[in-house]
Amino acid sequence: MKYAAIQNYIGGEFKSASTSKMMNVISPVDGSLLSTVPMSSAIDLDDAVKAAKAAFPEWSRTPIKERVQVFFRYKMLLEKHLNELAELCSEENGKTYGESVAEIEKSIELTEFACSLPQLVTGEILEVSRGVECRTEHVPLGVVASIVPFNFPSMVPNWTLPNAIALGNCMIMKPSEKVPLSCGKLAELLQEAGLPDGVFNIVHGDVEIVEAICDHPQIEAVSFVGSTKVAKIVYQRTTSNYKRCLALGGAKNHLMVLPDAIPGMTAQNVAASMSGCAGQRCMAASAMIGVGNVDAIIDKICEEVRKIIPGENLGAVINKESKERIERYIGEAEKEGAKILVDGRNTTVNGKENGTYVGPTVIDFVTPEMSVAKEEIFGPVISIMRANTVDEALAIENANPYGNAASVFTQNGGMARYIIDRASAGMIGVNVGVPVPREPFSFGGWNESKFGVGDITGKSSIEFWTKLKKSTIKWNAEAGVNWMS
Repeated sequence: MKYAAIQNYIGGEFKSASTSKMMNVISPVDGSLLSTVPMSSAIDLDDAVKAAKAAFPEWSRTPIKERVQVFFRYKMLLEKHLNELAELCSEENGKTYGESVAEIEKSIELTEFACSLPQLVTGEILEVSRGVECRTEHVPLGVVASIVPFNFPSMVPNWTLPNAIALGNCMIMKPSEKVPLSCGKLAELLQEAGLPDGVFNIVHGDVEIVEAICDHPQIEAVSFVGSTKVAKIVYQRTTSNYKRCLALGGAKNHLMVLPDAIPGMTAQNVAASMSGCAGQRCMAASAMIGVGNVDAIIDKICEEVRKIIPGENLGAVINKESKERIERYIGEAEKEGAKILVDGRNTTVNGKENGTYVGPTVIDFVTPEMSVAKEEIFGPVISIMRANTVDEALAIENANPYGNAASVFTQNGGMARYIIDRASAGMIGVNVGVPVPREPFSFGGWNESKFGVGDITGKSSIEFWTKLKKSTIKWNAEAGVNWMS
């Protein structure tokens, strides 16, 4: 075992869980044992909530300009430890080192945004009548929780923790049991940056902890990122307990390729979008709709995809079960009549035979009713459907229940605007394969890709992590009284 057994982080200390049940943490890169992670109980969560509640009064009263000083220092520590964090991310998640570096760099950008919050939550004040003023201010909620997935061990935690904590909340984070190492390192850096004990806590575990977070009466808000199936459960359970919830689910992102698209640029973008992070991201290109005659562009896409080599510029998928599930989807599509243009099944990497790799896969002549066209595969697989017109392509895109992202590749600005206006997705790209907004613009999809109001990052996150307090104030009796005062 490369690393010591993982512990919870509560009240500024790493502590053993109340149970002895442990799960192995296996590297998808080569199948090696990295560590073990505890399957904590509701007792452990309650300890974390008590620590967070004890820290909340002092932290929430600290002026926000002082709170964000922690995140200025945290940002510098992320930069200082970038290589270490990237290596850890690659080990436990399986993505390439370059992809892990990009993940840490995005974490740094997210933290930079949190440092700007004092300028964004100044509130409003207005003299509404002679001698009477009304004022609004954003105040923290209290103890909040964030449940994060395996595919971005550092970035997704940093979607929530800098903003929620800088706004005055105290947080409990539940990492994926598949990738628990990175969160522990983030806790160490936050402590080094001067975050008071109890403001940030980590409780490891499985479904028992997720359910306990949804149910705990002293947790005021819950954010979740994961599959749509679980997002629905978390949202329903959390809101049934009268607390706010923002749950991000899965995706089936459609790229619409028009005949006038620039072949080289389109092929590079499509190949990178479908294979980046081994396709294990909710913004990956999962379905492509070729409008009209785009055979030459598809040939170019296949040419680019064949340059993607597992173990070199393509990482592993998270575990054996994922590999088997992805390859099962490919096999089913082939049986249903689709044509496999590039086949990534049965992939092994020399020297890493116990790693869980799936090669990049391109499937053509997919029809909308096939499973590979409808369901989230979460692997380096793209399914190509054909349409005669843009409206036909939009009908296919609109019919899918998800709504995270959609892109169009064209040189026609009017046609791009037409598709932007009609695509049923929260994030749209034009000649961009992964249309993730940069800060301060917020991340968030539509339909069954998101449950709850607002977005998880950027300016929209302020409304989720705070509540608005309104004050009406009058001091001078000589101003008299009218209907407004």
